[in-house]
Amino acid sequence: MSGHSKWSTIRHKKGATDAKRGKIFTKLIKEITVAARLGGGDSNANPRLRTAIAAAKSENMPKNNLERAIKKGTGELEGVNYEEAIYEGYGPGGAAVLIESLTDNKNRAVADIRHIFSKCGGNLGENGCVGYMFEKKGYIVVEASATDEDTLMEVAIEAGADDVREDGPNFEIITEPNDFEAVKEAVKNASIPNILAKITMLPTSSTEIAGKEAEQMIRLIEMLEDCDDVQEVYNNADIPDEMVS
Repeated sequence: MSGHSKWSTIRHKKGATDAKRGKIFTKLIKEITVAARLGGGDSNANPRLRTAIAAAKSENMPKNNLERAIKKGTGELEGVNYEEAIYEGYGPGGAAVLIESLTDNKNRAVADIRHIFSKCGGNLGENGCVGYMFEKKGYIVVEASATDEDTLMEVAIEAGADDVREDGPNFEIITEPNDFEAVKEAVKNASIPNILAKITMLPTSSTEIAGKEAEQMIRLIEMLEDCDDVQEVYNNADIPDEMVS
């Protein structure tokens, strides 16, 4: 299984506990607020907000929470002013790690992130040290049992997808960010359910790690994802399936 599919799907499975769900809601509210602040509260005219709302609905966020987050972003309600930041570094075994942050205190955020890297055998690097190893793409994961590859390929490619590939028990659909919504809608209209659909950063290459380094890498990703100032964590680690299942 590719590193990205592995991390993305396992995180979804692990998000069932109340504590995890609370953190997911917090991150989604931040993203909705910032999206509304930067692009306005009309989701029809704000693709980033539209994507954030879809993610919130997929996690069954209450409607009033969602609406309140939008109003905080547009200034109708008082809210915290979050700043966006990107952090880059190397995990155990030299795996690349890219972090998206939304924070009200950049000094706290970078200190916490640096501490997590150090604790898990990694190093926080300079801006640009690994960013070139990732590309922004639309990413849709479909269980292989839900359809056959030919049908999915026809639907997705016709709607504008770049690629459809088999990845263990799943199919991955890759799109350009601007084509993501059209492809997702086409797959939905074909009655093919997805288990994950998002704009993400996909690694252009992978770094194989195993043993203790793999254990440390898993811990690094989990600790970063639990950090309140971290929104998304991307990496190019290729770890044996049994270690993250």
